[in-house]
Amino acid sequence: MNSKEQPKGRLATLRGLQPFLAPYKKQFVLAGIALVIAAGATLAIPYAFKQMIDAGFGAAGAAGAKNAAHIDLYFIALFGVACVLAVATAARFYMVSWLGERVTTDLRGAVYSHVITQSPQFFETTQTGEVLSRLTTDTTLIQTLVGTSVSMALRNALLFIGGLVMLFVISVKLSSVIIVLLAAVVLPIVVFGRRVRKLSRASQDRVADASALAGEILNAMPTVQAFTHEGDEAHRFRSSVERAFETAMQRIRARAALTVIAILLVFGAIVFVLWLGAHAVVRGSMTGGELGQFILYAAIVAGAIGALSEVIGDAQRAAGAAERLLELLSVRSPIRSPAQPEPLPARAANSAALTLRDVGFRYPSRPQTPALSHLSLDIRPGETVAVVGPSGAGKSTLFQLLLRFYDPQQGQIMLDGVDIRRLDLHALRGAIGVVPQDTVVFSANALENIRYGRAGASDEEVIAAAKMAAAHEFIEKLPQGYQSFLGERGVRLSGGQRQRIAIARALLKNPPLLLLDEATSALDAESERLVQGALQAAMAGRTTLVIAHRLATVQRADRILVMEHGQVIESGTHAELIAQGGLYASLAALQFSQDAA
Repeated sequence: MNSKEQPKGRLATLRGLQPFLAPYKKQFVLAGIALVIAAGATLAIPYAFKQMIDAGFGAAGAAGAKNAAHIDLYFIALFGVACVLAVATAARFYMVSWLGERVTTDLRGAVYSHVITQSPQFFETTQTGEVLSRLTTDTTLIQTLVGTSVSMALRNALLFIGGLVMLFVISVKLSSVIIVLLAAVVLPIVVFGRRVRKLSRASQDRVADASALAGEILNAMPTVQAFTHEGDEAHRFRSSVERAFETAMQRIRARAALTVIAILLVFGAIVFVLWLGAHAVVRGSMTGGELGQFILYAAIVAGAIGALSEVIGDAQRAAGAAERLLELLSVRSPIRSPAQPEPLPARAANSAALTLRDVGFRYPSRPQTPALSHLSLDIRPGETVAVVGPSGAGKSTLFQLLLRFYDPQQGQIMLDGVDIRRLDLHALRGAIGVVPQDTVVFSANALENIRYGRAGASDEEVIAAAKMAAAHEFIEKLPQGYQSFLGERGVRLSGGQRQRIAIARALLKNPPLLLLDEATSALDAESERLVQGALQAAMAGRTTLVIAHRLATVQRADRILVMEHGQVIESGTHAELIAQGGLYASLAALQFSQDAA
C-alpha cells in the first residue's frame, strides 16, 4: 500500500485525521470552554487555601478572631470553586467522549466504505484479518486519543502554564530553580517517547498478523479438521500471539521506564525546591500560606508534566494507528468509474451485445504469465455461448474482465458498442448477472439472500425467482421457511442448495447479460434437471455466457468456444466440434467414457 503521502514516524501523521475532526468544530469549542473553566477552577484552589491559612490560622489576638469570622466564607467559596470544577469537568468529559465515539464511528465507516470499493488486486496482497484489525484495534486507539488524550493534554498544558505563572508570582527564586530542574526532564521523555512509538507500531502489526491468521483458519475449519491439523493450527496461532505479546511487553517496559523517569525527576526537583521554601519560611521571607500555596501549585505543575508524559505515550500509539489507517485510506483502486461516464444505449429486448477486440491480460500478482492473449469475440444479443477448456485456460479470467474486476493491458471490451471502461461501474455490473462456481451465502435468512440480487424486489418476486431456480421446495422445508437463518457462509445448506440460492439471486436481478460459471456443478442429477429447465427459461432472449464442463449444459448452447492458454482455439456447435476431432472432441470423449463408467 502506498503511504508516501503520510509522514512516517512523527506525530504530524495525526494531521491526516483533520477531515474527520473538522465537521465538529462546535463540539470542540464547547469542550474547550468547559476545559478552560475546569482548569481555572483547579488553579483557584491553591489560592483559596493560602487565604485560609494566612487569614484564618496565621493571625493571633483580636485580628485573629476577626479573621476567624471569615473562615466560613472562605470554606463556602472553596466549595463553590469545587462545584464549578465538578460541573465543568463533567461537561468536558461528556463532550470529548462524544467526540471520540463520533470521530471513531466516522473513521470506521470511511475505512470500510473505501476498502469495499477496492479491486480484487488489493485483496491479492492484503489479508482481510489485517483490515479488520485496523477497523477495530487501530480505530480504538484513535478513539482514546480524541476522546481522552487530547482533552487531557490541553487540560494539563493549561494547568502547567497557569501553575508555572503562579509559582513565579509567589517566588521568582524558587520558580527559577524549578524551571532549570524540569528542563532536564524533557530530554529522557523525548528519547523514550520515540522508542514507545516504534514499539507501538510493531505491536499493532503483530496483533494484525494474529488476527489475519485466525480469520483465515476459522474460515477453513472443515478443511483443517478433515486433515486433522487442529493442533498444528493452534500452535501456529499461539506462536503468533506470543510474538504479539513479546512485542507488547517491550512497549510496556519502555513506557514504564518513561513513566518512572518522568515522575522521579519531576518530583525530585519539586522536593528539592520545597526544601528551599521551608528554609525561607523559617527565615520569615515567606509566609506559611504562601509556602502551602507554592506546594499545591508545584504539585499541579508536576502532575501536569506526569500526565503529559502519559498523553505523549498515547499520542505516539495513536500516531502509529493513524498512519496505518491513513495508509489504507490513501490506496486508490485502479478500477474506477470515469469522471463523465457514458450511458448504455437503449435495448429493444432484454439482451446485450458483447465484443472483445484483441484483449490481452496478465494478473498484477503474476505479471510474467499471460492469462489471456489476443482474444477477440463477437457475441450477438440473445446468443448463448458456452466456454470450455482445461483449467487455467482463461475462462474465469474472461468473466472477471467482463465484470471489470480488472482492466486488460491491451485491447478493449465493449457492451452494446460502448467500451466498458467508459461506463459507470454500477451501471456495468447492474447489467450483468453472475452465478459463480463458489457460491456466497450471507449470514441472513433465505429471503434476504435471494433479494441481494435486487434490493427493491418484493417477497412475491423473490419467491418466483426461487421457484424458477428449483429452490422453493427446499426453502419451504426449512424450520422458518424463507425466514430461516442460513448460517455463516450458508453452513446450514448443502452445496447444491447454496448454488440454487445463487441462481435465484441472478434470476431476480433479471440482467441482459448472464454469466454462469459452472452453475450446475454442485447439483445432483434431479436438481440439475430442474435447474437446467429453469436456466433455459432464464436464458431465453438473453445474452448468456456459460463456463461448463458438463455436456448437458454445453450441448444446448448456440455456440461453443474452446479456450486453451488464454486463446480461443476452436469455435462451433457441439456436432461441428466433435467432427473437427480437436481438443473439444477429446474432452467430450473423456467425459463420455467417465459417464459410461
